[in-house]
Amino acid sequence: MQRFIRAVMAISLIFLCSRIDSLHEADRIIRLPGQPPVSFQQFSGYITVDEKHRRSLFYYFVEAETSPASKPLVLWLNGGPGCSSVGAGAFVEHGPFRPTTGNSLVRNEYSWNKEANMLYLESPAGVGFSYSVNQTFYSSVNDAMTARDNLVFLRRWFVKFPQYKQRDFFIAGESYAGHYVPQLARLIIRSKVNFNLKGIAIGNPLLEFQHRLERTGSLLLVAWINIRLYLPTSYISLQQF
Repeated sequence: MQRFIRAVMAISLIFLCSRIDSLHEADRIIRLPGQPPVSFQQFSGYITVDEKHRRSLFYYFVEAETSPASKPLVLWLNGGPGCSSVGAGAFVEHGPFRPTTGNSLVRNEYSWNKEANMLYLESPAGVGFSYSVNQTFYSSVNDAMTARDNLVFLRRWFVKFPQYKQRDFFIAGESYAGHYVPQLARLIIRSKVNFNLKGIAIGNPLLEFQHRLERTGSLLLVAWINIRLYLPTSYISLQQF
C-alpha cells in the first residue's frame, strides 16, 4: 500500500512539474528573424490581466547570458506614456540585440542581460503589442489602473515562471516610468504579495507632470546598492516611496 501511495505521489509530482514547464514552453522563442546564435533563452507572449474586458499585456523575457539561476530578475518599463518597452528598451537601449539596416540583428555589447534576467513589459494596454478589446479603457486609463494591471501581470507571470518568484527582484524604467515604477513598488508592498522586491531604479524620470519635470540624463534613483549594470549611482531608500 505504501509503495502504491509513493508511486501515485511520484506520478503526480512529475505531472505537476511537466505542467508548470509547459506553461512557459509555449512562449519560448526559438530564434528571432536575423538573430545571431546565442546560448541564453528568450520568451514572449501575453498575460491576461482582465478577463471581463479582455485586456492583455505583452512581455519579452530574456534570461541572463550566464548562470541565470543565480542572477536577479529586473522588470523594465518604458515611459512616454506610450513608449514600447520592447521597441525602445529591449531593441534600442539595453536588450541583447540591436537591429541593423540589413534586416538583421547584432549583439548589444552593453546588454543588461549580462548581469540580470530581463523582463520587458508593454504597459499599459494600448502600448506596443498590449491591447484591450474593450476600447473604452484607452480613454479612461490612469496611473492607478496601470499599477494594478502590472501587479496582476506579475502575479500571473510568476505562475508561468515559478522559478523566478523568490529571486531578487528589481523594477526599473525611464521617463514617465518615474510614475509607473514607484507606484508599482508601493502597490506591491501594500498588497503584501510574496515577491522578493529589493529595489527600484528610475532614469531621467518625469516625476510631477504639471509642476516639476526632472529629466536629466544623469539622474538615477537606485535602491540596489550593489547594482552592476554599469549605471550612474545615486541612492535612495525604497521606503521613501
